[in-house]
Parts: sequence; structure tokens; C-alpha cells
Amino acid sequence: MALLTDENNGTSQVDGAYLDYAAATPMAPEVVQAMLPYFTQRFYNPSAPYALAREARTDLEGARARLAHLIGARPDCVTLTAGATEANNLAFAATTGHVVTDAIEHESVLACAEARPHTIVPVSTDGRVDPAVVAKALTPRTQLVSIELANGEIGTIQPIRQIAAVVRSERERRLEASEDTPIYLHVDASQAAGWLSVDVTSLGADLLTLSAAKVYGPKQVGLLWSAEGIPLRPLVLGGGQENGVRSGTENVAGVVGFSVALELAQRERRAEAARVSALRDRLQASLLQRFPWARVSGPQRQKLRLPNLLHVSFPCVEARRLVILLERQGVSVGTGSACAASRMQVSHVLDAIGLPREVSRGSLRMTLGRQTTRRQVDFAADAIERAVTSELQRTGVDEVQLLERYGSSRGAARLGGRA
Repeated sequence: MALLTDENNGTSQVDGAYLDYAAATPMAPEVVQAMLPYFTQRFYNPSAPYALAREARTDLEGARARLAHLIGARPDCVTLTAGATEANNLAFAATTGHVVTDAIEHESVLACAEARPHTIVPVSTDGRVDPAVVAKALTPRTQLVSIELANGEIGTIQPIRQIAAVVRSERERRLEASEDTPIYLHVDASQAAGWLSVDVTSLGADLLTLSAAKVYGPKQVGLLWSAEGIPLRPLVLGGGQENGVRSGTENVAGVVGFSVALELAQRERRAEAARVSALRDRLQASLLQRFPWARVSGPQRQKLRLPNLLHVSFPCVEARRLVILLERQGVSVGTGSACAASRMQVSHVLDAIGLPREVSRGSLRMTLGRQTTRRQVDFAADAIERAVTSELQRTGVDEVQLLERYGSSRGAARLGGRA
């Protein structure tokens, strides 16, 4: 995607739009600059005994300390990982008993839950988890509750503080009853870190997952924060790095880049959220004005939805064809989480919120980011209009029938997410 200059009038023209920041963010220039020395001059193994290696160790631990500070934690409670999936697996490995999670979690969380006794709690039609339902799902054997801070497909922000209160209440009950089964709350905050506070004390979490790749940092770098006293069990055995929890030569460059990326994201999140949410609302309004029968998934209220995310479904249209048609016009969008989208499967998230298959099959997830401009949003809206219109004409679907069947009230009520 680039801006081109029109020699006739001197105006800039957009030749594309990237709208899949939830899948991948470009590394911020400051992150790249911070990492570069560790590929050349400061390449040393931080576990080696000589002075140059000890300097690398100092840099690694300094980056860990900055990461810990940004989430309101102690450095010795931060375990560095190769991304969010490993961190999620490590969180689940801390317990062996029954777990409770919800139906729209990331695949890595659901896969971990399915490997042991578990309960999957339902969500509302806008993807919200009811803390009362979580409370009812707890059993005396429950050791872990895992709920994401925000969903990366429809943007739902979960009531983590209320869920934390449920877990805390159960923990207190067990103490009073002299029951020794522990219970922890794990929060995957990977998609939320660039937009919401991830302070562990404020959230009330016992375990927290973050990913550098979602905050304009390097891929394959993440962390798991665990409260003091939680017995983490290693998934990777070897030289005993990360206090024996995660063996393998430490990725100094990646961790340094992660610390810079998270610091930038947290410092700029309020201003960037306001800017990007206005662009998201502009895109949403444009699409619903043209296609009033389209469906927007996720909470109607802005404060309950990630500011950069728009999930729109075009009933009776195949999203996989829309992705191809949009790619030809220079617009990159997703159809859900990158994991499911790569297999072109209907998302488990859309099934969980009760979206009919003829609707969910036409779903696009658009996520905006730092490089997104108003010109790009307008360019994307025009491209989507052309693609959807082309598909309706190709398949002979009548828009009047779509309007009669799906109505305009759902879409109109969601304009700007302010209903």
C-alpha cells in the first residue's frame, strides 16, 4: 500500500489499504532501531560467563524490568516466551484440574482447555461473558478460569474485573472451608494491549499473556506474567533459562524490541484509540449506508468494543471471494482470526454468538492501525462496495429480498457503535 501523486492536480491517491492489524502489525521504527545492535555488535549469548555476554544479560533484564513496570508487576514474575500461544500453554500447565473458559477464546486457549476436564461457558450475542455464568460453572475441582481481555475477531471487551471478583470470592470460600485446591484467573490480553490498560493489579488477574506482534513489535516474542507463588511447569526442557520454566537461548533482540513496542503502545493508546475509532466509525457508517442489510457483530456501545475493529457480515455473499476481489484492488482484510482464516473455515466465534451460517459465511474482519488514514478508509469502503455489488450481481441475489429478510434496523442501530 502506498500514496501516489497525481501529476495533473497534485493530489495524493491511495493505491491500497491494509486492514488486518489484528493479524500482524509492522514493527515500529523505534523498535527496529532498538533491536538492530543485537544482530551485530551485541549478539552475545546472555548465559555466557564473560563480560560482553554479561552486558547482554544486563540489557535483557533491563527490558524485562521495563515490561514488568508497564503491566504493574515485578520482573521476577515475568516469563519470556516465543509468543502468546506458548504463554497460554504455559499458563494452563500451571494447573492440572478442571478449567473454565468461554466459547470465543483464541484457538490456543480452547485447545489447552480441551486437553483436560473443562467447562465452556456461552457468551451473549455480542460476545460478552456473564460473570454470573462463570460463577455457576465453577466446581470444587476448578483450578483455572481463562477469559481474554478482548476478542480479536468481533472486538468484545470482557468484564474482567467482575470475573476476577468471582474467582477471588471462590478462593476466599475455599480458604474459609480449609480447602486446599488453588484457583487462578488467566487473562489473554494479546489483542487488547495496544488499546486498553494491562495493569495486572487493576485487572485482578493471576496470569497474563501478552504478544509483541500485536503492538508493533517483533513476531515470536511474548510473555506470561504469573503472580507470586503460582507454580509454573516447564513445557520446554533444556538449559534451565527463565528460572527453569522456559529453556533455550534468550531472544535478547526480541525482548528489547518488545519492551520498546509495549512502552510506545501504552503511552499512545488513548490518543490513538480516539483517532482510529473515528476512522472505524466512518468505515462502518459508509458500509451500512450502502448495504443497510449488512450485519455488524460485537457490542453496540463503543466502550465495550475494541476501537480499531469492525466486523461486518454480508449475508448470502462468500467472504472468501470478497477477500480475493479486494486483494485485486489492493485492500487486505481478514475473515476472522488469522488461524481460522488461513483454513477458510467459518469461525467458532461467529457460531458461538449465534450468527446464522448464511450470514457468517460473508463475514469480513477489518482492523485499523497506526498507518491507517482517512483516505485509505474511504478507498477500502469503495472497494468493498464494488466487491459486494459484483458478487450480488454474479449470484443473482436481490438486495430488496436481503433488506426484507435482514432489515436495516440492526445496522442502523449500530452506526458509530453509539446505540
